[in-house]
Amino acid sequence: MDLIIVESPTKANTIQKFLKDNFVVCSSYGHIRDLPKSTLGVDIEKNFEPKYIIPTKARKNLSELKKNIKEANKIILATDEDREGEAISWHIIKALKDNELKKYERIVFHEITKSAIENALKNPREINMDLVDAQQSRRVLDRLVGYNLSPFLWRKVKRGLSAGRVQSVAVKLICERENEIKKFNPQEYWEIKALLKSKKEEKDDFEATLQKKDGKIIPRFEINSKGEADKITKDLKDAEYKIKDIKREERKQNPLPPFTTSLLQQEAGIKLRYSAKFTMRAAQALYEKGIITYHRTDSFNLSKQSLFEAKKVIEEKYGKKYWAGYQREYKTRSKGAQEAHEAIRPTMPEKSPNDLGEKFKKEEKKLYDLIWRRFIATQMATATIDFTLIEIETIKEKKPYKYIFEARGQIIKFDGFFKVYPINLKEKTLPDLEENEFLNLLKLIPSQHFTKPPARYSEAMLVKILEKYGIGRPSTYAPIISTIQERNYIEKDENRKLKPTEIGIVVNEILIKHFPEIVDIKFTAKMEEELDNIAEGKIRWQKPLEEFYPPFEKHLEKKEEEVKKKDLTKKTKEKCPECGAPLLLRWGKFGKFYSCSKFPDCKYSKPYFEEINIECPKCKKGKIRELRTKKGRRFFGCSEYPKCDFMSWQRPKK
Repeated sequence: MDLIIVESPTKANTIQKFLKDNFVVCSSYGHIRDLPKSTLGVDIEKNFEPKYIIPTKARKNLSELKKNIKEANKIILATDEDREGEAISWHIIKALKDNELKKYERIVFHEITKSAIENALKNPREINMDLVDAQQSRRVLDRLVGYNLSPFLWRKVKRGLSAGRVQSVAVKLICERENEIKKFNPQEYWEIKALLKSKKEEKDDFEATLQKKDGKIIPRFEINSKGEADKITKDLKDAEYKIKDIKREERKQNPLPPFTTSLLQQEAGIKLRYSAKFTMRAAQALYEKGIITYHRTDSFNLSKQSLFEAKKVIEEKYGKKYWAGYQREYKTRSKGAQEAHEAIRPTMPEKSPNDLGEKFKKEEKKLYDLIWRRFIATQMATATIDFTLIEIETIKEKKPYKYIFEARGQIIKFDGFFKVYPINLKEKTLPDLEENEFLNLLKLIPSQHFTKPPARYSEAMLVKILEKYGIGRPSTYAPIISTIQERNYIEKDENRKLKPTEIGIVVNEILIKHFPEIVDIKFTAKMEEELDNIAEGKIRWQKPLEEFYPPFEKHLEKKEEEVKKKDLTKKTKEKCPECGAPLLLRWGKFGKFYSCSKFPDCKYSKPYFEEINIECPKCKKGKIRELRTKKGRRFFGCSEYPKCDFMSWQRPKK
């Protein structure tokens, strides 16, 4: 009997179905070894040697593995094909004693199908130590940052805070966007439209927008007041309107590329309202059940076999005219694309979303539907759109006047891949008009607008910006976002957009002021490149640590001396009722509170409540206060408590 070890029980069950009785598949349930929680676990003096332990929760799993290993002829390690999976296999081998080790092989596959597994068994390899080293370097680097910076925050702000290398950059991005929103100054501008109709009665009316003046495009803010808009509309009321030019063209729309991890998280966030973490959990389940390829990837590659199968599905389901006519391939955009061989796609394209059985959860079926449609669409025909642009000149005293209006229309001529994967394209039909035709002006419509501030990041938008700056990799986007929410550094507003919490802003300001390199985007992206270089065998795994840690350690020691806790407290105008000294606003275990500036001589303190100018909907007497639970979660209560026990997790409306 040969023993195959994977990291997940679901994955083990799926693989077992494809193999004969002479194979047993079991799970390690993730990592068998890890760094200790209670200590640093890294020997800096011995070339950053990690001190791995077997966590309590993993001991039972390891014992089960050892029992199965005793009866096995050979051990086959079949964990995921990325750095984390490679490290899990390496840790399994390291956790076994020499007399338990026996002969072992490492196999990898990109999809859990019978053919992929059989092919992998025929082509075993050694554990790739470059991938293991890249994972080790990241783990040690993050440990050195977290276990040194977090205690600094405990001593200077409050206990329980933490700082992570990549997570802190994500918080910084969200805080910077919030500052942009607060500083934003809206600008007024006006748009002028004309409701026009052909002099031929049977034709429909249509709208055109003022675009040009004196042959030049009107800048967005040129019409910046009602007075300016009224002046133009007055000028235009007694003008004649004549079609100057009609341009018609056929535009082509090609399908979007297949999903990478980042694109899947973005699209699932927009179309299904899934968080990045939820998306990855559902994708993990689909992969382990053998229905999609590996879901942590930044590659657009698609296998030749899958393209052939997609063609067959398209022609059978939609007809031959809907196939592209050739195998459409996509080039990977990511400079550091590595670890995975293909984009995310169905392993069996002939299995449509409606064919999934009861073993798949509702959210898994929805995500599979998105993946299946996106993949099939990549091989479908280009959509064709008929686009029309009509230029309308104004005439006074039988001469061209200084204003030009434009009307734009578009209709789908051939839906192509829209049949499976529609995009947000609004059709607009214009009446059949002719050049030099005169039109009747029915109405001039001036409308006031104001520029809007930049939007807060959604999870999908944040994933996109992290990828743009080279921060993190496919497997880390979801953990980054979930971690900073769990730490209460960011929260979601009423529109499910990300905004920083008060403590998130405080921690970000401290890191920017005292540890700018930790939250520097270029520095973080450079570290990711170094980790990629380790994975490719170009540099030793200790090199980034040797360059980073000595100056970081010295800087930390310097800041321990320079930064005093009192420097991070806010002075208030309130006076202590016991000694008359000013009260300070400090951070404690359960949030902000007032404390006497003469502490410890005077120990007066009182809770801090942020009162909002909203009447309590229950008692109609008190005002709403924003408070925090012991875990930092926000809620709203009445200022008349305990007389009024109103409490809500949602901010009441005025």
